[in-house]
Amino acid sequence: MATTRTAHTVWNGNLTEGSGTVSLDSSGIGQYPVSWASRAEEPGGRTSPEELIAAAHSSCFSMALSNGLNGAGTPPTTLTTKAAVDFQPGTGITGIHLTVRGEVPGIDQAAFAAAAAEAARNCPVSQALQATPITHEAELA
Repeated sequence: MATTRTAHTVWNGNLTEGSGTVSLDSSGIGQYPVSWASRAEEPGGRTSPEELIAAAHSSCFSMALSNGLNGAGTPPTTLTTKAAVDFQPGTGITGIHLTVRGEVPGIDQAAFAAAAAEAARNCPVSQALQATPITHEAELA
């Protein structure tokens, strides 16, 4: 079954001095302040599009890796994934680096790294972000 998820942003003012609020509509779990400074300088308690992409990518990758490991007969106990999204003002998003540490009984490092590579290539968020260089590293706990 296909799904659609929604969010919206209300922005006030110009780019550099203005600010806004991102609302996660589908889940209703919150509203988050956003500003140019939180994107290009320090977060200061506000989020950015890149942080939201990092959240989406780390969760999608974790789901894809969990599914792949389970399908191979080695379901994970725990996967901890960090996504780092690099943003260069004037250029845009220049890269994404995924780092995963996993507790996976019955698997060796080579098989875990191969499963992580597959997940990094094929999770839906990775597919949507194909124009961006995506790197990854995987380590067993």
